[in-house]
Amino acid sequence: ERLFKSSFNRSQNDDDGDTRATLEKMAKLRLQKAKLMGKKSYAEWRLQDQMAQNPAVAMDLLAKIAKPAVEKSKIEAKDIQDLIDIQHGGFKLEPWDWNFYSEQVRKAKYDLDESQIKPYFEVNNVLEKGVFYAANKMYGITFKVRKDLPVYNSDVVVYEVFDKDGSSLAIYYLDFYTRDNKNGGAWMNNFVNQSHYLKQKPVIVNVYNFAKPVGGNPSLISFDDVTTMFHEFGHTLHGLFANQKYISLSGTSVPRDYVEFPSQINEHAALDPEVLKNYAIHYQTKEVIPQALIEKIKKAETFNKGYDVTELLAAATLDMAWHSVENEADFKPTLQFENEALKKYGLLVNEVPTRYHSPYFAHIWSGGYSAGYYAYTWSKTLDYNAFDWMQANGGLTRTNCERFRKYILSVGNSVDLNKAFKNFIGHEMKIEPYLINAGLK
Repeated sequence: ERLFKSSFNRSQNDDDGDTRATLEKMAKLRLQKAKLMGKKSYAEWRLQDQMAQNPAVAMDLLAKIAKPAVEKSKIEAKDIQDLIDIQHGGFKLEPWDWNFYSEQVRKAKYDLDESQIKPYFEVNNVLEKGVFYAANKMYGITFKVRKDLPVYNSDVVVYEVFDKDGSSLAIYYLDFYTRDNKNGGAWMNNFVNQSHYLKQKPVIVNVYNFAKPVGGNPSLISFDDVTTMFHEFGHTLHGLFANQKYISLSGTSVPRDYVEFPSQINEHAALDPEVLKNYAIHYQTKEVIPQALIEKIKKAETFNKGYDVTELLAAATLDMAWHSVENEADFKPTLQFENEALKKYGLLVNEVPTRYHSPYFAHIWSGGYSAGYYAYTWSKTLDYNAFDWMQANGGLTRTNCERFRKYILSVGNSVDLNKAFKNFIGHEMKIEPYLINAGLK
């Protein structure tokens, strides 16, 4: 409790670290900037080149998901409270209790133990027989190690990527293992961007931070890490299939509310039955992962989704509220403004606090996500719509994936992306696939 309160209430203690006056000033200055640009609000200015196009559309999406997400979080809260009562805890669930007790609920419901799962996911096997195998199945591309090309660290491996017709498509660098001088996390970057004008083919890197094999033992990863590999390679595919004249319109140079969509689609390949059976092989027994374990993984995918989605929506709503103000007089003291914004959309839930409290919401005040935090939800909605279309039309087949490459992966930002998306699935983005796939309905 003390730890939670210290964390949640930081940056609002009337000391040198109190950010409230600063962020209130920033919000007002951003509004003034938007007015100079002829816009009603900062969000209106920021969203003019995004898929959502205006803050009302973005907020409409968040609001439609908010109610079912909160309802699901209340069901999850009841499950946790029931567990607390069974254990004779004698207290009411508070936000600082959630993670500890929800993990107990997860184990009781799904009996999913990471130590059972990891032996099936040896990192190189996941790459070559999973990620690369799926890319070949879906798009026909192949990979060849290039030991003659320079690397910036001895752990880095370089591949040449060939298109389905055998022509050279790109160079791909892979940096798997953690190092003392390396940033944490996982990401995709272009060393060289595709451009017909500059006669450049893409040179792309995927960076991870997996533990390096030691003492003859393999590097085994969790299923979350497996998903991350497929996700980051989805960004790579977006870069590999770039087919534009100018760098500024090529590959992943797309709106923030769109850029995660291709990578999220590629995550689904991790659980494609054919792909999964090809790479999920026990490193000792060489047995394919049993179906019972696969079912546990799938069922656990929607566990705690009410909480996860509610805290995400709360943060996105706060961001949009701060940046949708049209008159300076409507700004209020930080905590009052935050509470009123969350209450308006039914997201002021005691047990499920916003992912980021306004005073330390660095993403929107200094991290480039101002009026853009909704993008995670928007792109996930695109993903669920597109994947449902694929499933209804045979799954991750070569035909469907070539269609995805044509309408989504190759066009960069050279076309109206709302039209491109509609051309791909035959209709505009709908809310229903999100609610169903996220387990909110």
